[in-house]
Amino acid sequence: MNHQTVGRFTRNEARKELTRESWRIFQIMAEFVEGFERLCLIQPSVSIFGSARTPVDHPWYAKAEQTARLLSDAGFSVVSGGGPGIMEAANKGAQAGKSPSIGVNIELPHEQEPNRYQDISLNFRHFFARKVMFVKYASAYVVLPGGFGTLDELAEILTLVQTGKSRRIPIILVESDFWAGLVDWFCNTLIAAGTISPEDMDLIQVLDEPAEIVDAIFAHYESRSLEPSEEEQEILLEL
Repeated sequence: MNHQTVGRFTRNEARKELTRESWRIFQIMAEFVEGFERLCLIQPSVSIFGSARTPVDHPWYAKAEQTARLLSDAGFSVVSGGGPGIMEAANKGAQAGKSPSIGVNIELPHEQEPNRYQDISLNFRHFFARKVMFVKYASAYVVLPGGFGTLDELAEILTLVQTGKSRRIPIILVESDFWAGLVDWFCNTLIAAGTISPEDMDLIQVLDEPAEIVDAIFAHYESRSLEPSEEEQEILLEL
């Protein structure tokens, strides 16, 4: 490497790449600003996650739709990833109810096509900006069966709550048979290895029925407000 190169770039190429990356910052800022402006008035809300590959005639789809309808009628805006499968079911159920149905869409080369059941539709190019929108305004997380994306969102909220970087909210896994292996692994491997604490399991509830999910969320807020406290608002500013 001579003095005219910087890593894999020449100096001129490095300057061009820096300029390109600098302009990306404005693109990222625009995604955050639009998300904050359009979602700050929807509280309280519940974020619902699950597989994009779940067909319309699957029992999981029906359960997601029914859960979202109950939450919407109970006064919760429902936020999903805006795509097909469980996400579509969540938006469909929410739109049939009394509260807004929100889709936080992501541009992907496959799988992600915005569903038609969104009252508010946001589009993101960056996963990390989209993740903030799921967490920042959520009063609860409802996680139905899904793949890597669903696991990613579950791990994200567990980490944020465990480390105190987000407020404590209900995190509900739906379909106990589906999640049994993961929960057992948490208990029998992670706790045994000392990588999480036994009390960390208190962050999770595993439920099967839509009405139970709504009841569990209301039970969590019996002794506190759905709105974040001043201290919690400060925490959420640092997401």
